[in-house]
Amino acid sequence: MSDADALGLPPEAFAKQDGGDDLDFYAPPRLVTHIDEPAIEALTRHYGEKLKPGDRVLDLMSSWVSHLPGTLDLEVVGHGMNADELAANPRLKRWFVQDLNQNAVLPEPADAFDAVLVCVGVQYLQNPLTVFREIRRVLKPNGVAIASFSNRCFPTKAVAIWRALDMNGQAALIRLYLERAGFHDVQTHVLADGRKSDPLVAAEARA
Repeated sequence: MSDADALGLPPEAFAKQDGGDDLDFYAPPRLVTHIDEPAIEALTRHYGEKLKPGDRVLDLMSSWVSHLPGTLDLEVVGHGMNADELAANPRLKRWFVQDLNQNAVLPEPADAFDAVLVCVGVQYLQNPLTVFREIRRVLKPNGVAIASFSNRCFPTKAVAIWRALDMNGQAALIRLYLERAGFHDVQTHVLADGRKSDPLVAAEARA
């Protein structure tokens, strides 16, 4: 059964305007941030509330910066689409490049992480239910998954259903992913309301 079928969505829900190879699209390093500084600060504060010293963290769909609190001692594994960006990220103990739209199986053991973070990347997933089931697999029991998003994206690479929804609808969509993947205690938090910065919402749940 496809992810769209399992989620009760039409098959075209996860189509993209740009069907070209994603690794080619992300090949040029983009050493920029995709949300503004106040939104980054809000996300960092939220991470500081949810994570504890010594946690093992998988930073999924990461880049050259992880927005983690600088004073928090964490063991961080990074995943992304560009090796140069990941190599430039000082928080990563190790990292790997993988196109989750081609291979959604994470090369990590079960029950390996206390937290999995996905910052402004969910909108690009064409097999989101499979990915979130993998996130749940690699999390320790009661580990936390946090997926944050704003109103920015590469529109030609975002899936059709994401582009069709407002931010409330997008939050509900991620809740659906989490619930169907078997998570519990699913919540959404408005971290920045968009009046003085980029808007930022975090959807999170426990494995």
